Amino acid sequence: MDWMSVIPPLVAIAVVFWKKEVILALALAVLCAEALILINADIASSYMAPINAIERVVDTAASPGNTRVLIFSVLVGALLAFIRDSGGVTATVNFLVNKGVAKSRKQVGGLTMFTGIAVFIESNLSVLTAGIFARGLFDRFGMSRARLAYIIDSTSAPVCILILLNGWGAFILSLLDAYELPASSASILWGSVFFNFYAIFTLLIVAYTISADKVHGPMAEEEKALTHAEVKQTTEPATKARFMLVPLIIMVLSMVGFMFWTGNGVLSEGSGSKSVLYATALATAIAYGLLLIHKRFTHKEAVEIGFKGMGELLPLVTIVLLSLTLGNSLKVLGTGVFVAGIVGEYLPLVLIVPMLFVAGAIMSFTTGTSWGTFAILIPIGVPLIQSLGLPPSLVIGAILGGGIFGDHCSPISDTTAVSSLAAGTDVLTHVKTQFPYALFAGALTLIAYFVASLIMLG
Repeated sequence: MDWMSVIPPLVAIAVVFWKKEVILALALAVLCAEALILINADIASSYMAPINAIERVVDTAASPGNTRVLIFSVLVGALLAFIRDSGGVTATVNFLVNKGVAKSRKQVGGLTMFTGIAVFIESNLSVLTAGIFARGLFDRFGMSRARLAYIIDSTSAPVCILILLNGWGAFILSLLDAYELPASSASILWGSVFFNFYAIFTLLIVAYTISADKVHGPMAEEEKALTHAEVKQTTEPATKARFMLVPLIIMVLSMVGFMFWTGNGVLSEGSGSKSVLYATALATAIAYGLLLIHKRFTHKEAVEIGFKGMGELLPLVTIVLLSLTLGNSLKVLGTGVFVAGIVGEYLPLVLIVPMLFVAGAIMSFTTGTSWGTFAILIPIGVPLIQSLGLPPSLVIGAILGGGIFGDHCSPISDTTAVSSLAAGTDVLTHVKTQFPYALFAGALTLIAYFVASLIMLG
């Protein structure tokens, strides 16, 4: 049955590339996974799979963490609509251009990347803030939304996994603390920063595309498809930049406050899902209040705009829900554990770390979750550290980098959907244009781990 556990993600990926329809692909994958769960439980009546699939969706939506992500995704639609229809986007773009802060494509890209790096507290907040902030600027300078999605997606997770003063660091520390290690969990985790080659290479490649103002592969085709007529010169009247900047600043600052609050005064112990939801809700309320205070819209008009914005994002919210549901089904099915088994017992010592990176990449790609990958692979990697004397930070760096690499390539990742949502582009377009860059960084990383293993293990 083990090998059959990879069928659902393969079905999802095949349908995505065949039909170009993500929602259908995810729905079929969930149905397939539930049918296999029934078969595995020796229940011949697999016709119950549709009912079980519905219940799995309900269970997924009932999880407090998942519910917060879904509500956050819906609220983003209202927030985007408020700052767009208020004319705040146009005013902000004009303000930045007039001040000389964003007077070229390189400056716009650099500003976007800097925003993503600065908001390292939570990956969804990083993606959301940078995406909303830069949309109008990318439109003004004729840069594709696919490029925006790539920059924010390939900046947020690598930065979060390198800085680690956030929920990512707390989660990984909690996994490491369960084991007897040759050094403290904190020192091993901080040491892994220097060996997280994928995150480092990815940020360097993003910086290259910005500084050289060059894109390649499908991304270049997306840029060429932007004719002068298609470049969006925003038509909303330029009102006040505060309609955009105030909600965004409040969202970022309140996120920090909520992280301290939910972590009882410790930033790294705060709840990312709670904080990002509370911060987004507050920013949406502030944006709504500004519209009324400055008499930009009436209450009725603002409510209509908000719900219209929510409606525009329902397809992407559905993708997020189905991605989370598929992840839960695959967890029951044991897909991640099976994929992790590709790290065999008889591998040469110098190949173990590179194969841990590959295992993390495959697992994250097929399950659509990097955190789930960490939770499965760290308990496999730590015993290898203990029994074979492998460098702890090198092993942990490979596992963390592999999880992010697979997540960047996966069309069924909820992070992919959120990045597309923030940039205002299609999920498949984002996957297609980001994939070559992620693959190149992944190839460099694999070579780096092999060389590092040769040097450190002799």
